[in-house]
Amino acid sequence: MFVVAGVSGNTGSVVAETLLAQRKAVRVVVRDAAKGEAWKARGAEVAVASLDDADALGRAFAGAEGVYVLLPPFGFADEDPASSRPALIAGITGALRSGRPAHVVLLSSIGAQHPAGTGPIAALHTLEREIAATGVPATFLRAAYFMENWGASLGGAIEGGALYNALESGRKFPQVATRDIGATAAALLVEPVGSGTRVVDLSGPADYSLDDVAATLSGIVGKTIPAVQVPIDGLKGALRGMGASAAVADLYGEMTDGINRGHVAFEPGTTRVRGATSLETVLRSLLQR
Repeated sequence: MFVVAGVSGNTGSVVAETLLAQRKAVRVVVRDAAKGEAWKARGAEVAVASLDDADALGRAFAGAEGVYVLLPPFGFADEDPASSRPALIAGITGALRSGRPAHVVLLSSIGAQHPAGTGPIAALHTLEREIAATGVPATFLRAAYFMENWGASLGGAIEGGALYNALESGRKFPQVATRDIGATAAALLVEPVGSGTRVVDLSGPADYSLDDVAATLSGIVGKTIPAVQVPIDGLKGALRGMGASAAVADLYGEMTDGINRGHVAFEPGTTRVRGATSLETVLRSLLQR
């Protein structure tokens, strides 16, 4: 039995779909039983639990060959986005201690080896450390920057004629499609580690810069859309204008600065794998072209 959390999202749904297609026994974890009905119809068991409920989550994890977990995103307008992280970390690790699955795959992030200077990624550093302390064999799947993150910028770039971002325009950095994350996590679940922890870094078939994203977008829409690098403070101001809290804007500003400085990067010496989905494929999907 494989247990999958986050099936309402882009990665957990792919993990569950992939395992079911392989005729594996799957139990999905949902907060609302109604959200599990479609999965039940496809042959999955359904467990109702919140990630901060160690008791209920532990029962869902019990007897599992492998478990897929992730930290859900905080709200865009959350005034204190860090406040929810400790309860979620305690719930997940408490469930691992009580449920004792044979293996856990955590969706972590590029840069999670660092305790600070990475914005929202810092919580994953803590979660990796706490999962390791449970003694449950673990794989930390450190995924690159999600290609789907560009979705919020595409409409404005097409309408305004430029792609604005605080990322260094010519710096290539790892990016990955969420479908490749789910497929890789499913593969890792069925190839468990026997003890300890392993780190697997995942990126797409190539690294891309802001300039590359703008060029790819230009090719799709058939007109030139240049990349324009703005200051970090400009990014934070734009995020606040879109409804982000100051705290959330600061976290994303710190992460972007970390990418520009090479701080948010893969850890040397870890296993590196690449997905097959190109940036163009993702952008076309986001634009439905």
